Amino acid sequence: MDTTGTLDEALQRLHTSGPERLGRLTNHAPMAVEALAANGQARSVHRWLDVYASRLEEFPPAVKPVTDLDWRDALGDPRRAADWIGYFGREIAERPWRDVLAQWWPRLLPGMYGGSTHPVIRVGHAVRTLLAGESTGPRLNELAHGLGYWAARHHPVTGTALVPGADSAAGALDAVRPIAEREGGFPTRLGRVTSLPVWAASVTDPDEAHRRLTELVRAATHRYATHGHGEETMMVHAATAPNAVLRTLPALPRALWVPSLRAAWTASAAVTAMYAPDAPVAYVPPGSLAPEEVFEQALAHGDEHVIKLTDTALDVGDEQALAAALRAVELSEPLR
Repeated sequence: MDTTGTLDEALQRLHTSGPERLGRLTNHAPMAVEALAANGQARSVHRWLDVYASRLEEFPPAVKPVTDLDWRDALGDPRRAADWIGYFGREIAERPWRDVLAQWWPRLLPGMYGGSTHPVIRVGHAVRTLLAGESTGPRLNELAHGLGYWAARHHPVTGTALVPGADSAAGALDAVRPIAEREGGFPTRLGRVTSLPVWAASVTDPDEAHRRLTELVRAATHRYATHGHGEETMMVHAATAPNAVLRTLPALPRALWVPSLRAAWTASAAVTAMYAPDAPVAYVPPGSLAPEEVFEQALAHGDEHVIKLTDTALDVGDEQALAAALRAVELSEPLR
């Protein structure tokens, strides 16, 4: 992890910006700079931010404070993003961050599909940093921003029928039925997901939930190498959303691990249903490239989703995962 203070400087710089722009597009910078710092590229953080800066908007105005008595009224209201971030900032200032996370994780987990799953991904990056190093003010504030964004964009998935799946995560993803009409944005497509395969539904043991979630991240990352052309940006979330949950498990009570697995599966399967292509392609092995060389290619490319998928691919660490990262570099538009 970054010990130079660069990540803290970057987060302070970013916390004057809002979690979105144009009323719907996510600010990816906090997640991307954390991924850069976590992978030994702290020296590139501010240079990358300088390029991304034109995509940032000012922090949104507050409406009224969220309280312990009326928080349900504000849940899922994107106009209340500043109110929610302020609420979590106060909570984390007064109590250990793990306690705040444990209290709110089960409340927020059913709505991890709002904001195209970006809020839970932002929380996963924030938690990884806190688990790996010092709980500095900017890093704690980043968790407050992530949780606040999640609460503001909270959006459950309901009314989804369960259909037969498979024993393995890869097989279950193969069993996902694409939605009939694959046009429109994430919320529109999500509303068209009416059925998802059953997978890991019988899991009750927290350790087994951890193992299955690890399997899901691997399978979804591998799948990008062969299916990423369905939609090069949105297909990334089939892997990065469950990986955010996986990264958060060590900070959570074990009793929350099984429901976390189930929510992560729904997210990965739903993204697959919304954006998978009609047919896969063969993946190209990464050859002799080392993981750090693959990450350097992602950094040179610059796109925030490419950086985040490569970050997840390095967690998986095998040949097809690295091939997935290189496929994202090939498919995506560079950051300019």
